[in-house]
Amino acid sequence: MINSLSATEVRREWSTIIDTVVREKPAFIKRTRDRLVLANIATLMSLLDAYTFTARQFIEDDGSTTISLDVIDLVENASTFEEAIKKMASAILEYATEYYDDFAYWSRGDRVSHVPYILKALILEDLNKIGELIECQVGKN
Repeated sequence: MINSLSATEVRREWSTIIDTVVREKPAFIKRTRDRLVLANIATLMSLLDAYTFTARQFIEDDGSTTISLDVIDLVENASTFEEAIKKMASAILEYATEYYDDFAYWSRGDRVSHVPYILKALILEDLNKIGELIECQVGKN
């Protein structure tokens, strides 16, 4: 990787490297066979900007609203659309927290595709902001 810093150099110049990452640009780091990138949250959010939580909205026979996420297998139901969005935002953040707490387990196999959504939810950490990113399309029952 071009312009990679060695792990030894990063340890020696930790404060300077952090200042550069925060104020200028991400850093690429190599340690034997390991390759890493160190970036600030603003850069990470920029990378995750394209990720939203797409979902299907279903109106049930009782008039309630069910929302089902497309990428992550989460489903919530409430008496109104707004309540269902709030419940889904809460479910997303709860799932993201559990996923991150046992990242080594959950990031394997099929669920590795959830990583950008997990990181986005954890960075946002605000149920209203997460709710604003839930894009619903009308589904058919």
